[in-house]
Amino acid sequence: MIRVLIADDQGMVRTGFTVFLSAQPDIEVVGEAANGREAVEQAVALAPDVVLMDVRMPVMNGLEATRELLSRRPSPKVLILTTFDLDDYVYEALRAGASGFLLKDASAAQLAEAVRVVAAGEALIAPAITKRLIHEFAKLGAPRPAAGRRLAELTERETEVLTLVAQALSNQEIADKLFVAEQTVKTHVGRVLMKLGLRDRAQAIVFAYETGLVRPGD
Repeated sequence: MIRVLIADDQGMVRTGFTVFLSAQPDIEVVGEAANGREAVEQAVALAPDVVLMDVRMPVMNGLEATRELLSRRPSPKVLILTTFDLDDYVYEALRAGASGFLLKDASAAQLAEAVRVVAAGEALIAPAITKRLIHEFAKLGAPRPAAGRRLAELTERETEVLTLVAQALSNQEIADKLFVAEQTVKTHVGRVLMKLGLRDRAQAIVFAYETGLVRPGD
């Protein structure tokens, strides 16, 4: 079972998400929070696998709560719930360690699938958000030298896999491109994350752009 905590300041949103997700055979909603501070406290107490985190909440916003949650060990995966007018949070939330983003107008089925994808360690970034995210990367300017030096630790194949991960391809899609087994790709991804000290694929995407390995428009 995937244990989920729902953090949103709107009661009707929490109730709707809870009703739908609780009906899934592999998902259990273990708690709710009405603000970021409650989200952190509930996550510490309930140890969920995934936290659905709204961005704009009272007391502590979703970005601050994400930073605090992911500074702890062990920590849950965080799936940020956002709307088009809040995309300025996306880049910072990714850097803080959020595993994915879902637009609030997503269907119920998309919500359940997003929880499963993030729980499995995959990155989830909606296409509309990806466009805004690439715009943010474009504003960064030159690659960061310190991060670039860490790229030297990767083998040629690992660098190739990281490049494809940064293009938001799944393990199966990468396997098809490289003509290898999906399990081989999983092994490479695991080694990339370990060598670079990254939490998951979402942070790998940020790293690839910050180092200049992948550039906006590639």
